[in-house]
Amino acid sequence: MRAKQNGFKACHIGKKIHRTVDQTLRTYRMVQNGDAVLIAVSGGADSVALAYILLELAPKYSLRMAIAHLNHCLRQSESDRDEAFVASLAKQLKLPFYVGREDVRRYQERHRLSPEDAARQVRYGFYDSIAAKYGYGKIALGHHADDNAELVLMNFLRGSGPLGLSGISPVRDNKIVRPLINLRRSEIMDYVAAKKLDYVTDSSNWDLKYHRNKIRARLMPELKSEYNPKLIDSLNRLAAIVGAEEEWIEDLIHPIYEKAIVFKGKNKLGLSIPGLNQQPIAVRRRLIREAIRWAKGNLRRIAFAHVESVCQLAQIGPTFGLLDLPDRIRIRRDHNVLTISKEGINLRRLDGIPFLSETRDYEYPLSGPAKIFVEEAEVHISFSEIPKAQSLDLQPSGHRIAFFDMDKIRFPLVIRNFRPGDRFRPLGSSGNQKLKKFFIDHKVSRTERAKCPIVLSRNKIIWVAGHRLDNAVRIGPQTQRILKAELSLA
Repeated sequence: MRAKQNGFKACHIGKKIHRTVDQTLRTYRMVQNGDAVLIAVSGGADSVALAYILLELAPKYSLRMAIAHLNHCLRQSESDRDEAFVASLAKQLKLPFYVGREDVRRYQERHRLSPEDAARQVRYGFYDSIAAKYGYGKIALGHHADDNAELVLMNFLRGSGPLGLSGISPVRDNKIVRPLINLRRSEIMDYVAAKKLDYVTDSSNWDLKYHRNKIRARLMPELKSEYNPKLIDSLNRLAAIVGAEEEWIEDLIHPIYEKAIVFKGKNKLGLSIPGLNQQPIAVRRRLIREAIRWAKGNLRRIAFAHVESVCQLAQIGPTFGLLDLPDRIRIRRDHNVLTISKEGINLRRLDGIPFLSETRDYEYPLSGPAKIFVEEAEVHISFSEIPKAQSLDLQPSGHRIAFFDMDKIRFPLVIRNFRPGDRFRPLGSSGNQKLKKFFIDHKVSRTERAKCPIVLSRNKIIWVAGHRLDNAVRIGPQTQRILKAELSLA
């Protein structure tokens, strides 16, 4: 009797899952009859369930399918175990199997990426290459509703805009599809248990050194138990609402963007500055982001502070201005044209400037008084507002501490390292000076120059941390609010 009940339960769960996934496939037009689908399988419960579900639905859509697995070589014997498991699964399901190996740590170091970004780039690059080589028009991934909710919450905590809050796209570029996006993790695990499916567990999924894992293991359970038991549903609903509105806004923005373009070249695009500046700030930000996306190929490492700096260059910057962003993106202002380009070499080599050291370029936005760790310089910088009552007690305290007239700066601040052409007016001097000359005069080595944190407000240097304040932000008799900055070794 119990076996019969278990069989009925498994059948019920299977039918429910099939209905949800089938509806998702049709709603988002993920597949068409006769499509060739490459299923990305890591070996975890989600991707294993994806393979079985699509195999069961395949006859309905006449799908040709295969399984792909990338060994990231990150967890030694565990990674090899996963590869062997997925190979066995593909054989069991009688599906073609494609496997790749990539040393993600080496790729990360070579391209100076975070571990997560390096793994993502390698993984998608592998899937794209297999799909192109063997004729698979769709690549199916196992992301589900809980993944989407975690990403939305993580982006919210980062201060993301609407694009980040729209979460994981069910379909991307009419190629990447996520058939499980409307399923909860618990539903997938019920399906796996009912089908008695084997899978492997990635131990790094619960390693709390990763920010997303801390959100999954600590923050979300706390929010669900103490504030909103239906947190996952709420975050997915938010993503759906924002995502729909983003699509609508993009349709409105596109003709404005096309009208603002002055020219297009290889990895280079020019925007009309008068055309930009006549738009509301929200539109200007979107136009600039879209131009950077076109030149760069994506918006990774492009933060709000970067976009704001470009807006300021276009609105109040010099007639001939220059701004460098991460990943070799250079912004030039030449009279009424703003050029966004991706340079073919590291920006430190442009304009005849050699590498100062092996230190990579860095840039950190700071939205308000806080403490920030500058990894590349191995220092902490803390910013705090000092009450007016304490201002009379300020004493000279060396170059590691600086005091700013808070009404002469604007957040967000930007903390970055040296860029060719940087200039400022050192406190106590009579005029502007090239930062390179300041470093030479004060016998700052090339290595230290490359690491030294530079603090900017409205695209202008206000402090060469550990060396000198800019004259424009010094405190005086009329100062009402004071911002204190303190540099300390990590």
